[in-house]
Parts: sequence; C-alpha cells; structure tokens
Amino acid sequence: MGGAANLQSGGPALPLRVAAAGFASSPAVVYRALTGCSPGDAQIDDDRAFDRHVLASILSAALTEPGSISERCGLLPDDFTALIIAYFPHVSVLLSVLAIGAAEVDDEAAMLRDLLLKHRSTSGEIGHWLAAMVARRAMEPDHLWEDLGLRNRSELSRLLIRHFAPLAHGNTRNMRWKRYFYRKLCEDDGMVMCSTPSCAQCNDFADCFGEESGESRMAARRREVELAEAIAS
Repeated sequence: MGGAANLQSGGPALPLRVAAAGFASSPAVVYRALTGCSPGDAQIDDDRAFDRHVLASILSAALTEPGSISERCGLLPDDFTALIIAYFPHVSVLLSVLAIGAAEVDDEAAMLRDLLLKHRSTSGEIGHWLAAMVARRAMEPDHLWEDLGLRNRSELSRLLIRHFAPLAHGNTRNMRWKRYFYRKLCEDDGMVMCSTPSCAQCNDFADCFGEESGESRMAARRREVELAEAIAS
C-alpha cells in the first residue's frame, strides 16, 4: 500500500502500474487496503457497510488473479472506475490504471447478468455492478461464495436477497446458487435441465443441494500472509 500512500501525500512514487501490481499481491492485502481492516474484522451490520464488504471481497479475489481486472470482475472500465470512486476513493488513482482494456463478455455470463438484472430489488448503480460481477465470477470453478471472495455462503444469500430478492426468494429448497441460476435460465428458455422425475430420485442430488461450507479462500490466503510475515520477522 506504500504506492498509494505516496500518491496521496504527493511524494515520489513508483510508476502507477508497478505500484498497482505490488498492491494486488494477495486478497487479504487488497481487502485491507480497500477497507482498512482484515476480512475477519469486517463490520457489516448496516446495508452500506455490507455492500462495501461485498464489493471489497469481489475485487480482492479478482484483482489478485491473472488477467485484466475488467475481465476478471466483469465490469467495463468506466463502471470499474465509478465503483472505486463511489466506495474506495482513497485508492482511486492507484486502481484506475488496472481498468485499462475492455472486458469480453461471455455469452453465458451475459445471460446470467441479464437474469439478475431482471430481478433487481435495489436502486442505484450498485445493482448493475453486482449483476455483472456475480455473473462473471459464477464462471469460476468453486462455490459461488468462494468465487466472490466472501467469508461464507450466508453472506452470498444476504447479497442475493438484498439486491435480487425476487430471484433469491425462489430458491425455496436451498439449492446451490449456481445450480439454481442455471435452472432458472433453463426455465426461462422453456428447457428442462434434467430428466429425473424428482430431485429425490436423482443421482446428482448432492451436486445441486450438497454442503457449501468450508474455509474461504480469503481466510486461507490471510493465514499464508500472516505465516510469511511471522517467518520474516
């Protein structure tokens, strides 16, 4: 975060792109730089604080992966910049260089984004941003809450109920969220996702309704950083 501090103080700084690359060293480091605290200490009692935590978590996961941040989080450069200015203005200069280059929107991600947008339950730009971000991160291989950098599945449920309530409330059987989304997309297209007469008779029941708990990737990376710091000291 030294590059950001130098930029704010007006002192000498590394070239922005070099500073930005150092800033994005791990999800835990990015999250702390964005919010001023570690993920485990995040206070999310009110909606604004929760939204900021969600955005910081998604950005922390996406920023530390290879490739363009616009591509990794699903936002167009202008939307990425607007989000940073609205929620994390103290690092807006540093992060602006990472938004260079347009994101290529996968057809599958676009379909999911449009499904989420159709069921928005909050006003303002954040619903648009989150629809694009959730849809893009859903293309990753892990549980959706992990792909979003969240601490557990309940945070994902809260996010969806807050911003996409009509869609979220339809998941009455607590289906895994990715599976549920694709089921809804299939229903919208008039398709049948599986041929089993009922879920209880399906051999893939666990894939749709199985446990989604476990330690988040953010927590695991935080432990790695702390261990490295302890060894270094």
